Amino acid sequence: MTGRVIAVGGHESDGAAALTGVLGPEVVRVSGGRELVREVRSARAGGERVCVVPMTLGRDPSLVADTARTLLALDASERAGTVLAEPFATTAHLVGWLRTLATRVPADRALLVTAPSGDPFSDADLFRTARLVRQYGRHRTVEVALLGGDPGLAEGVRRCRALGAPRVVVLPAAWAVPEPTGVPHTEYGGPLLSGSAAAGVLASRVREAQDRYERSGDDGVARALAADHDHGHAHSHGPDGHDHDHGHGHSHGHSHGHSHSHGHDDRDGSGPDPGGDHHHRTPSHAPRSGAEPPVRHQGAAPDLVPSHRSPR
Repeated sequence: MTGRVIAVGGHESDGAAALTGVLGPEVVRVSGGRELVREVRSARAGGERVCVVPMTLGRDPSLVADTARTLLALDASERAGTVLAEPFATTAHLVGWLRTLATRVPADRALLVTAPSGDPFSDADLFRTARLVRQYGRHRTVEVALLGGDPGLAEGVRRCRALGAPRVVVLPAAWAVPEPTGVPHTEYGGPLLSGSAAAGVLASRVREAQDRYERSGDDGVARALAADHDHGHAHSHGPDGHDHDHGHGHSHGHSHGHSHSHGHDDRDGSGPDPGGDHHHRTPSHAPRSGAEPPVRHQGAAPDLVPSHRSPR
């Protein structure tokens, strides 16, 4: 892409700080809000086209919606030539990358899927991610640690050890997961992605966004505004009670469907291909119990995505 690429970070990347060293110097890293507006205005004033990429790994849909709302604040001349890409990854991608890391870990180790704490729904989604990593893997113990939350890293390690694991391997499920130096019986199983793999995924998101804009004039903002509509849940107090929503400032009388194009049809959320199309269903990609369903890949990028099928 000719122009400026801006990567927007949230709690998964410590406000984009953890993206330093992962993304090349040609990519501008911001935490959103005023920083994002300033960078877009600077680029557009110089006649550059802009592509903005929300750097969530799937656990921060609010980052996507907030980024779209920020771009709406720009004037017409600044919006022209500015596109919002699809999020860097979904939880389906995250599960696949974690499963790849897990194949390199001896079977007698425990896996500790670790990420910074977000809101309660993001944190709950990390437990779901860990369960999918365990589902078809060879590791008996897969636990969760929330940096800045509960259970924390020390508690996660304690649980793994209590379940009989001689060593615990931290699998980073976010950009901002430091190596657990000084933590007894603990090893680091990351990084989640190499610099070259991250660059390949980012380039794919930018290319898709620019192609869509040139083809149809769709800058991606309208679609992204709805990204966090299903983030949270509603519950009922029974037939004589009342219903209310969590995670929204308003209620919805309809359901939302989301379709993302990423290079393959991924029906179990276990083996994503970052380079092309897959369709997933909201709210869950969780596989049914039993044998692992097949995953059909189209145009996979072999240097980015090794096989995700764990040894039996």
